[in-house]
Amino acid sequence: MSGSRITAVGHYQPARVLTNEDLAGMVDTSDAWITSRVGIRTRHIAGPDEPVDELAAHAAAKALAAAGRTPDEIDLVLVATSTATDRSPNMAARVAARLGMPGPAVMDINVVCAGFTHALATADHAVRAGGAHRVLVVGADKMSDVTDWTDRTTCVLVGDGAGAAVVEAAGPGAADGIGPVLWGSVPEMGNAVRIEGTPPRFAQEGQSVYRWATTRLPEFARRACEKAGLAPEDLAAVVLHQANLRIVEPLARRIGAVNAVVARDVVDSGNTSAASIPLAFSKLVEQGAVSSGDPVLLFGFGGNLSYAGQVVRCP
Repeated sequence: MSGSRITAVGHYQPARVLTNEDLAGMVDTSDAWITSRVGIRTRHIAGPDEPVDELAAHAAAKALAAAGRTPDEIDLVLVATSTATDRSPNMAARVAARLGMPGPAVMDINVVCAGFTHALATADHAVRAGGAHRVLVVGADKMSDVTDWTDRTTCVLVGDGAGAAVVEAAGPGAADGIGPVLWGSVPEMGNAVRIEGTPPRFAQEGQSVYRWATTRLPEFARRACEKAGLAPEDLAAVVLHQANLRIVEPLARRIGAVNAVVARDVVDSGNTSAASIPLAFSKLVEQGAVSSGDPVLLFGFGGNLSYAGQVVRCP
């Protein structure tokens, strides 16, 4: 079985920016209250004429262009999302249609904030097993559609966006570019993060998630590094789910990645759920904060309560 690698990444965010000052005019909050509790300053919000598949397709097109691939070269499309409005056609099929792909396999993966790292592991497994040669992996969410904008505990957190990666076989004799996944869930805490009801609304038990993430996740992240044959201090970057700066910063310290660049895109983008990891990773690549071949830990956690992480080599 051949290993796999990420050959390119891309991201997309809507043009509209919602600041903390804007939110202060909508609910009882302030810039000081938001930044002190979650570290977020701005977030991008999609309009009613910008569905999730459009966000996803923009990010996917950028990743394909960066990889030098055309849509007809992709044989599997995986889209991680929890904000699809319709059940069928699924989001992956809609993205494939927008990009003019002739006939890839299409699957959605709903693991909420851990969706992209689950989808990336699935792509890696498909390539290793020979079920696919080139895979488009997208994380995209329009959290503004499932948010109660009168609830200051949740509306200050969310943003919309998408990130994508092209995954291909590593080639004979080449080093693997996607390490083994470490994944799992805590079913008894499944209600800690929810998107449910009619209409669906995002809700969470913030303190429970904070305690679990800051105490349990460092061990899981270190195990993901071990599976890749690396120590945390070998990492060039750490890209955690961008849930809250008060979670991201202590987590990075407790993992022990003392030499790593830590993605802090949550400050500018808010919590974009399945989009947060590929969005932040793509920005690090675009900014030149990481170099080709650098080891980067990607680790998602959130709804269900699920988690998944792996070390990848930067494209």
